[in-house]
Amino acid sequence: MTYPTYHNLIGGQWLPAAEGRTILNLNPANHSDVVGAFPSSHAGDVALAVAAAKTAFASWRLVPAPKRAEILMRAGLLLKERKEQYARQMTREMGKVLAETRGDVQEAIDEAFYVAGEGRRLFGQTTPSELQNKFAMSVRMPVGVVGLITPWNFPMAIPSWKLFPALVSGNTCVIKPASDTPLSTYNLVQTLVDAGLPPGVVNIVSGTGSAVGTPLVEHPDVRAISFTGSSAVGSLVAQRAAAGFKPVSLEMGGKNAQIVLDDANLELALDGALWGSFGTTGQRCTATSRILLQKGIAEKFTAEFVARARKLIVGDGLDESVEVGPQVNESQIETSEKYVAIALAEGAKLLTGGHALTDGAYAHGTFFEPTVLGGVTPSMRIAREEVFGPMVCLIEFETFEEAIAIANSIDYGLSASLYTKDVNRAFTAIRDLEAGITYINAPTIGAEVHLPFGGVKHTGNGHREGNGAIDFFTTWKSVYVDFSDRLQRAQIDNAE
Repeated sequence: MTYPTYHNLIGGQWLPAAEGRTILNLNPANHSDVVGAFPSSHAGDVALAVAAAKTAFASWRLVPAPKRAEILMRAGLLLKERKEQYARQMTREMGKVLAETRGDVQEAIDEAFYVAGEGRRLFGQTTPSELQNKFAMSVRMPVGVVGLITPWNFPMAIPSWKLFPALVSGNTCVIKPASDTPLSTYNLVQTLVDAGLPPGVVNIVSGTGSAVGTPLVEHPDVRAISFTGSSAVGSLVAQRAAAGFKPVSLEMGGKNAQIVLDDANLELALDGALWGSFGTTGQRCTATSRILLQKGIAEKFTAEFVARARKLIVGDGLDESVEVGPQVNESQIETSEKYVAIALAEGAKLLTGGHALTDGAYAHGTFFEPTVLGGVTPSMRIAREEVFGPMVCLIEFETFEEAIAIANSIDYGLSASLYTKDVNRAFTAIRDLEAGITYINAPTIGAEVHLPFGGVKHTGNGHREGNGAIDFFTTWKSVYVDFSDRLQRAQIDNAE
């Protein structure tokens, strides 16, 4: 069997892992299809990459921000040209259907164009001084070398959310792509190189979280960490980074609720629920994993939703007729099976799905049936814990106030959705739902790059991707220019 071998990008050179080991990147729809062999790196490789980034920072920080932005603009144009190629390669390594991988690449294109505009908008402030003949202002400064740790479910979009704002702000980067989906990150970085990014400004170190992620977080020359992944791992990242007093941006899990009131447009709500629950095979932090149904429409909605879920076509995402691709690996299948068993043991009812698909065309991949669980109560684990698979639970409620309370009763707070024709309840939900993203008459998925992305509680630590990323990747410097030609003592010489 022949397949390509990829290396780490360190200081502008493609280098194998120091120990020479590799990890095979397999197509989750067909494990006999090897996408490539990628480095299985360790702390020594991380140290080389950080050193290269530190060297590059000395000159990159001095490149005017509009010039840095021009590279991002060129990268966006190249991504447009390569969109279909990169989408197909992403489907091979991640599994989601072509329509979605095209959307993933498009999100990187959108991010490139949006952040390129920020090259002329890294605004500071000017403000009056409290003393005569003194000028006061604040300016944004780059942080330095930043470490980026990205997940497998959006293997080009999410790296672009981190790389592009970091770069336009004047930082240099070491990125660790997810070991399940490294090729898409390689494609993104290669596009930046082709657009004119200087050597060492972005470095890729591929490998596992423990072997690469941990030393990246702990390296003393890494000034900040941006992480997207599970809440459990994010907690460890934050703890390790805290020892070095370095800021951390955490974007983590979700257990997102779609609330459907009796007055909702049911056809629209059904469309949104199906897409939110099973888009990306449920492997989104914003996926709809709880559907809260007011009792007046619960029976009708449930029957139609289950019927639609049963009709979804599961298969290889390269087939344009397929609607739900594979789960990314065997571990995810095991998690889905585990949570079905937990739900049934706690009294939930399996309305459809619930099993791995292993026969015929599914024999060589990791496929799971679209699964709907009914009879769920808010206290059940299936209603509180993230599964990250094609699985959704249905919860019935009496009043609007009860629905809000159920939606807020979990540890996560990423995305929430309400379907209603009542404008008063819509605005009440916008105010009261504990979620960083709230949709009215739309599913829980579908964020756009120019708005803040992130959540509250165990979903995040207050930082945001999207238009909030510049705030994380810059640090403020206050500047005072005294042109009085004499000593002036603030809070002393201006006192009455």
